[in-house]
Amino acid sequence: MKEIHNDEVFSILTGKISTAINRTFLRAFAAEGIEITTEQWSVMACLWKKDKVTQQELCDLTSKDKPSMTRLIDKLEMRNLVTRVSDHNDRRTNLIHLTDAGNELKLKATDIVQQIASRTLKNITEEELNTIRTVLKKIMNNLQ
Repeated sequence: MKEIHNDEVFSILTGKISTAINRTFLRAFAAEGIEITTEQWSVMACLWKKDKVTQQELCDLTSKDKPSMTRLIDKLEMRNLVTRVSDHNDRRTNLIHLTDAGNELKLKATDIVQQIASRTLKNITEEELNTIRTVLKKIMNNLQ
């Protein structure tokens, strides 16, 4: 078994990279007057790909639990970015639907995300990215 250095374990367990990326997103969003968190952005990104989905679908896509998703949707609804619409096929189910303001946010937010992704992955080769993807998938599989 390979020896793992404590500082590497600490970095992985504390999510240092994730925290740094989230902080970068929040600062960039704030600088452009976009008042959403990275968690809210992840919900919006799902809706920009496919609008009018159930809360459960959003939970599955973002790996969030129902109470967390309810809070996220409530906050997005308060900002007039999404709305809940009754499903015509099942009135017990609400579909989460983008508002005009939610749709308008797409271009601005997506551009910011692309800029940060480019900066984050600068000087990383395609081969290195493929290795990272493979290792992270293995880690996730090990944890499930």
